Amino acid sequence: MSQATTMTPSVQTRLQRALMRGAGRIPPTLWQIIGQRGRVNADGDRLAPEMALTGLIAHKMPAFALGGKPVAQARADVTENAATLAERLPAMAVEEDLVIDGPAGAIPATRYRAQVDSAGLVVFFHGGGFVVGDRASHDNLVRRLALSTGADILSVDYRLAPEHRFPAAVDDAVAAWRFAVDKAPHWGVSTDRLAVAGDSAGGNLAAVVSQQVRDDAVTPCLQMLIYPVVDSTTKRASRREFAERHYLTDEQIDWYLDTYVPDEAHRADPRVSPLLADDLAGLAPAYVIVAGFDPLRDEGIAYADRLKQAGVPVTLDRAGSLIHAFANMTLISPDARAAVDRIGAALAYALR
Repeated sequence: MSQATTMTPSVQTRLQRALMRGAGRIPPTLWQIIGQRGRVNADGDRLAPEMALTGLIAHKMPAFALGGKPVAQARADVTENAATLAERLPAMAVEEDLVIDGPAGAIPATRYRAQVDSAGLVVFFHGGGFVVGDRASHDNLVRRLALSTGADILSVDYRLAPEHRFPAAVDDAVAAWRFAVDKAPHWGVSTDRLAVAGDSAGGNLAAVVSQQVRDDAVTPCLQMLIYPVVDSTTKRASRREFAERHYLTDEQIDWYLDTYVPDEAHRADPRVSPLLADDLAGLAPAYVIVAGFDPLRDEGIAYADRLKQAGVPVTLDRAGSLIHAFANMTLISPDARAAVDRIGAALAYALR
């Protein structure tokens, strides 16, 4: 049992979780009926009703907002919200806390394995704008991926801003990948069955790691990019269309960016904005999944397009009914569960 990801929920959290579980048991057909009058975006996608409800809660309840508050409070709120949305999932066969020797000291991590044998290894980086989030906040998602892929999932607690600004997170992510390459044989995993994955800021790190290790002896068999941040220099149309009321807001993105990379001169660095790298040829195959009502949607699509133009095999999955952070909302959303199932299936296929 991981000590780092074990949470003792408060009474309020247990009550909120009970309410969320109730919402999660609403039949999909009923959600469809409720959602027939839901918002339609400029691309013709209709917002899932449970996603609309989540966006409204985040807009009205400060505890569910992602940023724009003291960092310590933001981190505590993210952990509490994760406990609220956690599913009841089967126990892991292996669940161990590890310490990676990083460039500036210890990098905490947790390895999950659902079965006795493993189909491969996925190095996973959590989201949170490089400021919040940790192994605990993404424990539910990582467990789901361990179950659906049959692989080991190494969940990494890279350094966060403002205590550790760019490029600390990148340096830790690259070190974690190389640690996994070294450890894989000891865990009974072939080094040709290693993938890298992450959501949001973690998707950025997964993309950056894929670029940084392109010339290493061992490279990822897949880069799984879940609504990734890939260009911090430009606000595309989706940043304007979904600037408010869809969980992640344009204002919060600016807050994260100002905290992580306060020097604007560094924001065009491919380690911040991997979309701006001069050459994307020869990178690992990619699966890019974007949400239809996410401010980050268009930059994720642009990155998939650039990878394809560079000759990289790419699958672009447009989860049109969903919002940012849907991968942590599988308790309440049938569409989110289906999308995370597709993520797991794509990883499992790549690891064969």
